[in-house]
Amino acid sequence: MTRSERPTIVDVARAAGVSKGTVSFALNGRPGVAEETRQRILDAARDLGWTPSHQARALSASRAFAVGLVLAREPELLGADPFFPAFIAGVERTLSDRGQALVLQVVPEAQEEAGYRRLAADGRVDGVFLLDLRVADPRIALLEELGLPAVSIARPDVPSRFPAVLVDDRPGIASAVRHLVELGHTNIAHVAGPSQFLHARVRRAAFEEALANPGPVVEADFSAAGGARATRMLLAMPDKPTAIVYANDLMAIAGLSVASELGVVVPAQLSITGFDNTDLSAYVSPPLTTVRTDPYLWGRAAAEALLASIEGGTVDDVPVPSAQLVVRASTSPMLPAV
Repeated sequence: MTRSERPTIVDVARAAGVSKGTVSFALNGRPGVAEETRQRILDAARDLGWTPSHQARALSASRAFAVGLVLAREPELLGADPFFPAFIAGVERTLSDRGQALVLQVVPEAQEEAGYRRLAADGRVDGVFLLDLRVADPRIALLEELGLPAVSIARPDVPSRFPAVLVDDRPGIASAVRHLVELGHTNIAHVAGPSQFLHARVRRAAFEEALANPGPVVEADFSAAGGARATRMLLAMPDKPTAIVYANDLMAIAGLSVASELGVVVPAQLSITGFDNTDLSAYVSPPLTTVRTDPYLWGRAAAEALLASIEGGTVDDVPVPSAQLVVRASTSPMLPAV
């Protein structure tokens, strides 16, 4: 089909038996269109092979019809962490339904502010997602200065006018600790994430608050190598722990490998828990007790909230289901001393 033969929004309106304005509202996901009518319009657009002209939409609405995600992480670490693909998949599912695009930048931390400034100055995005919140995160003030709508994953520890997806890791860590205590463990250690990340601090605080006498804490970097190093440190202690709570599955799976290498039997001599319930956690040996989260759902919720903010509506914080403990074979009752 040549450019002149491409179906237009007028053709879609005629086929669906509605006005051009109704088609525009339906195709842009805006409220005020009955679900049956919206579906009829979407079916007509699909049957005609209609696709949006993003250039025309952007010019007419002074919009980019794209949202941004800036990640200040090393690309190698990003690829190893299964959280990000799941979150991005949720975002993309919502964006594709709404004719929007995602602009992803992976930058060194020193270039993070410049990344946000470029996105705003070039008009490449209409808003951004805020992941990996930090303690006293400076990006909140930066985005307010730039006038970019944003949605954060979890509520920051500084004042923020942006809506947040209300992720709360504390119940998940608390349930993992409670599970180990009920199994009879008293010397329970924690392998934490980097202390500059708010969610790492939240998980560490939840661990320490759940125990009358918390065991040792070793800070790592959420990577498999970091988890392995931390596990070696803990298992080299004279009074080594009988259980370890890891801040994510990747470090916990590395811990399983180190324990096996050192001849420490899991779970007979050491119980291990993770966090995230990644796909691999059910297939390691022994299968990993962990905490189930839903980053795909968080991505969908964050995208819906961000698009609503861009449209100019008042958007409240978005609650999401609490994390749930998944008990598998990497934890067991503490064996009596011999």
